[in-house]
Amino acid sequence: MLQKEKGVKIYLQEMIEDLRFENLPLNWVSFDFKTFSKTKTLWDYQENALRNAVKVLWKYYEDFVNYQKYESLDINKERKRKFYEWYKNNGFDSKNLKIDFEFDENSKLLKLLEDYYPIEESSYGRNKKKKFRISYENFINRMCFWMSTGSGKTLVIVKLIQILRELIKREEIPPNDILILTHRDDLIEQLKQHISEFNYANFHDIFINLRSLKEYDIVKREHPSLFREKEITVFYYRSDNLSDEQKEKIIDFKNYDNDGKWYIFLDEAHKGDKEESKRQHIYSILSRNGFLFNFSATFTDSRDIITTAFEFNLSSYVKEGYGKHILVLEQEVRAFRDKEEKYEDYNAEEKQKIVLKSLILLTYAKKFYEKLSKYNLKLYHKPLLITLVNSVNTEDADLKLFFREIEKIGKGEINEKILNSAIDELWEELKKEPEFMFEEENLKIDKDIFRNIKFKDILKYVFNSASAGGIEILIRPSDKKEMAFKLKTANKPFALIKIGDISKWLRDEFSGYEINEKFDNEGYFETLNRDESDINILMGSRSFYEGWDSNRPNVIMFINIGTRDRCKEIYFAIRRQRCKN
Repeated sequence: MLQKEKGVKIYLQEMIEDLRFENLPLNWVSFDFKTFSKTKTLWDYQENALRNAVKVLWKYYEDFVNYQKYESLDINKERKRKFYEWYKNNGFDSKNLKIDFEFDENSKLLKLLEDYYPIEESSYGRNKKKKFRISYENFINRMCFWMSTGSGKTLVIVKLIQILRELIKREEIPPNDILILTHRDDLIEQLKQHISEFNYANFHDIFINLRSLKEYDIVKREHPSLFREKEITVFYYRSDNLSDEQKEKIIDFKNYDNDGKWYIFLDEAHKGDKEESKRQHIYSILSRNGFLFNFSATFTDSRDIITTAFEFNLSSYVKEGYGKHILVLEQEVRAFRDKEEKYEDYNAEEKQKIVLKSLILLTYAKKFYEKLSKYNLKLYHKPLLITLVNSVNTEDADLKLFFREIEKIGKGEINEKILNSAIDELWEELKKEPEFMFEEENLKIDKDIFRNIKFKDILKYVFNSASAGGIEILIRPSDKKEMAFKLKTANKPFALIKIGDISKWLRDEFSGYEINEKFDNEGYFETLNRDESDINILMGSRSFYEGWDSNRPNVIMFINIGTRDRCKEIYFAIRRQRCKN
């Protein structure tokens, strides 16, 4: 039995395990799963994800009901029925798992769905109101890819589009239009960059023409068929801007329904509140006569887990040696909380100790990097501390509290006893050689190096300076999302803030600071992964960590992430590089 989440079994991947890929018909196996661009090839697990996708598509479009050109929509209903029966024949029980959709008779979602799916009267509730049910059979034409952050989901999406195009060309699957939905503009930009890189590799037999969904009517008028000899048009849009009404940016999905004949790709577009549950149904409606491909690092819904065709979540990613060792220390630090009686006596020294602990861990990692780089610069990456916060622009925002402590430390406004106490507290846990998450391996720390860390080491390895000093701010006038910091006693910046808009910070928080404007073509965030980057601390909100690919983080500090109460806890995660070999 494959991995479970809350007791829910991964059915689809288990169901296709005995189906040998090489035994499929020639039209279904002759694909290039490896090459992507001039600098990128797919890892084995990414190729396996694609093979699993092909196996599911073969089962759906050929083995159960063989696809025929110009077939009626009723044929697809029969295909869904047989696909659903296959689940049930493998032990799937929709009643026990409660994955059918039930609605009260006045439900707005029911009103939305009744135009597209058969509705069954279910039962009377306690208030004697009628309840209605839609069988999950109507939504079974889908597969999910549960893949860890950093595992290259976007590459798999682009390669799967290439495979769909080839299968359409071979008349093995219907020529449905393709739509990619994701929930942030930066993820759309990342998608565009990957597709551009794919297109200009010069060794693919296909060019992906990416267009906004709002251009759908124009594109279809110009080219009714979006599948030309060496080109395919793929649409994209912000998933949270799809609804059942039309506004400036919000579009009414009914204007793009296309009889539900879409191949829909969701990239981290499955999360959300009640409003977004309506969007989940909209995605299914648009793909009701096509297929839904759902990609995410964090599935929790039973319907997603059951229909997972490929599982390579964080646990598997690390166990297979593609990720880093991950250790979450038991350093429960509460000094950033306020208005909490039990901790109201925490003073500035305690707050500073929390931040010092993260800088000590970074200094330790950088000392080892320095030793390794003497032998070979390619053996390891430059270590980086990331601080992820929940609040940015409130009066007592988490990010402001953290920055103020960094500033004090940079100025040398610390007590040596606080530094020694922080080292002692960390060592008490580290000397026990705690076990990494997902593995049966333990962290081993060099006692002599760790316990002999001094303030001058923190200045050198974190602040890029030989002496303490005030902070100077570096900005690019053309970029309102990032600002860098350096000590006035240093030649190189040491930290970077990446948030939605720095204007408020510059106006309210940094009045009176020395601000230098840089007119470089590239920003610090763009060059963060390069060997020449001097940035040791990256601070920001959660907006940048999805869709950002980097091997540099060694220490991660979470402030008020995944909690509802303000300023609740900070955890340090040591992440140590693990070589594939």
